[in-house]
Amino acid sequence: MPRLAHQVFFTLKNRDDAAIERLLDSCQEYLTGHDGAVDFAVGKREPRYNRPVNADYDVALHVVFADQATHDAYQIAPRHLSFIELNKETWESVQVFDSNLRD
Repeated sequence: MPRLAHQVFFTLKNRDDAAIERLLDSCQEYLTGHDGAVDFAVGKREPRYNRPVNADYDVALHVVFADQATHDAYQIAPRHLSFIELNKETWESVQVFDSNLRD
């Protein structure tokens, strides 16, 4: 079974540095260490990378899962659901890109 890359791009209602840092911290607290996650990274958009092909967002989350089953379990995991509940009011938009990775 192929690994599943789960990439999420958050745009915040309040786009100041403090709000971005709070979301980064929340990702670290609630979205790390899930069963089946084989890679995790989170970061903020770098203004120096302002190119026409670079989307406008504030925080990028990248989690690679061993397979679709572990991704699906993550979607309903209590810590993931808590993350959503605690942060959803701060989001202007969320874009999710899931893909299978080639070995």
